[in-house]
Amino acid sequence: MMTNQQILFLDIDGTILTPDDRIEESTKEAVRQVKKRGIEVFLATGRPLHEIMEIGEELNVESFIGYNGAYAIHQGKDILIEPMDAEIVESFFQIMKGKQHEAVLYTNGKNLLSSEKTGSIKDFAKHFHLKSTEAYHEKYSDEILGISLMNIGKEEVVLYEEAGDLSLSPINVEGFKEHAYDVIRDKVNKGFAVQKVLDVLGLEKEQAIAFGDGMNDKEMLSLVGDSFAMGNAQPELFPYAKHKTTDVTNSGIFNGLKTLGLVE
Repeated sequence: MMTNQQILFLDIDGTILTPDDRIEESTKEAVRQVKKRGIEVFLATGRPLHEIMEIGEELNVESFIGYNGAYAIHQGKDILIEPMDAEIVESFFQIMKGKQHEAVLYTNGKNLLSSEKTGSIKDFAKHFHLKSTEAYHEKYSDEILGISLMNIGKEEVVLYEEAGDLSLSPINVEGFKEHAYDVIRDKVNKGFAVQKVLDVLGLEKEQAIAFGDGMNDKEMLSLVGDSFAMGNAQPELFPYAKHKTTDVTNSGIFNGLKTLGLVE
């Protein structure tokens, strides 16, 4: 079995992007060097893919996993798309009734808002640069690839988790980590998508490397041969990673890849 590294999966927020929304020069250099070695690079994010293409362009990356594993593209070609169960989507709106909870629901091309009135949803859309926004309508219920929830108390998480085979993962971004969550399906997550990519490309998990900082990365980090939790990662993530690197603001990706001898 081949064990040389052939593919690299990078989370975006807190892994590639610093808290002030920058990509460190060391990160750009690390990606440039591994690409020069012939290593395939994927961005693997909870974000909608239609909103991250500028990040891909900045890093010269054309392969993506988005919506926490529901959609994958390899060099412009779709290789995976797994919408959520429409009944679960509608059940979420039943749970939200009468509460201050808010949601952004993502299709392949749209960001659908449960409300445009609250500060939380406005702040979320601004921070994550959501441009293609409109109000949610039930006609989209069978097109939803991912959901982010806001204004959720810790004791309320279970209300949503009881709706199906899913969990809520805290969004590891300042200003949101206290009340905002990504919906992670048990069977459709970043690890599921990484395995699909490896199968399509004919690679073994031992040939894959991944970096992440949030609990939505745990399945991905658990799957690959060399996994790195960022120094700024949620503490609960560390047991799922083989290695720990430095913070996103301190060349975390570069330093991790350097320990593998892939950058210099």
